[in-house]
Amino acid sequence: MTHRNAVLLMLLITTMWSSAGVVTRHLEAAQSFEVTFWRSAFNALALLISLPLLRGRGVWRSFVTGGSPLWSRGICWTFMYTAFMIAIMLTTVAQVLVTMAAAPLLAALFSWVFLKHRLPARTWGAIAVAGVGIAWMFGHQLDGSQTTLTGSLVAVLVPIAGAANWTLMQWLSQRAQRQAESADDMRPHEAAEMPDMLPAVLIGAALSCAVTLPMAVPFQATGHDVGLLALLGLFQLAVPCILAVRVSAVLPAAEMSLLGLLEVVLGVIWAWLWGGEHPGSAALVGGALVIGALAGNELLAMWKPAARGARGA
Repeated sequence: MTHRNAVLLMLLITTMWSSAGVVTRHLEAAQSFEVTFWRSAFNALALLISLPLLRGRGVWRSFVTGGSPLWSRGICWTFMYTAFMIAIMLTTVAQVLVTMAAAPLLAALFSWVFLKHRLPARTWGAIAVAGVGIAWMFGHQLDGSQTTLTGSLVAVLVPIAGAANWTLMQWLSQRAQRQAESADDMRPHEAAEMPDMLPAVLIGAALSCAVTLPMAVPFQATGHDVGLLALLGLFQLAVPCILAVRVSAVLPAAEMSLLGLLEVVLGVIWAWLWGGEHPGSAALVGGALVIGALAGNELLAMWKPAARGARGA
């Protein structure tokens, strides 16, 4: 895959990811836990079919050989799936997406605390600006609806779980690197390879179904609702997650993160245009701070290596 095609594919992925909010605004009867159950169920079904085709029959062995790291990451996905849909049924799409967008900066903070990574000044600055944006949004909700505030607090679980998942992936990669350096029969490029995330995604979807099922019954979703949630499970989760794995082999992490910000922008636009949901001034101001901080951090990350290469040339 060329770099240009990878960028175009990443744009398609973010467009698919951004559809969750506007689709849920057209549900007729399904409530938060039932919405989460059906979406995760269809995602799990799609992955059950596609994983053996992508990874072969040996994929089932990874659920045993992956051990606690694989299942820990699966639990992170469970929190992300469940909290996202519950939050989006309780508060605005903009509030959830902007809060969720802070995950890369929170992951950087986790890597500093748990992995002892040094963070550049640009990342500390981005964390500070994004923190102000999140605080701005939450501060304007304190005198508003209790349901909206609850939804925002639930939404915070999404970037926390996402940051924990990414930090665990970094730790696993570092461990594999150290093991490869001490083993004569392994090549350096094999050590740098990231762990396979697709089995963990399936674990997350299955656990999300199991956790929300008791609270989802008795089912109230109409056939119309189930059809929309099936589309979300397949085209908003399963397909883009599989495609993102392919793109990650071509695009640098900073570029993927930068392109991934389009999910927030597009998700808010779709909910505004076709869901009748105005994001509100607090979400717009807070979102501008968060997205600006993220974009600035990622652009600087991409610019510095290029600048060093130009000086070397």
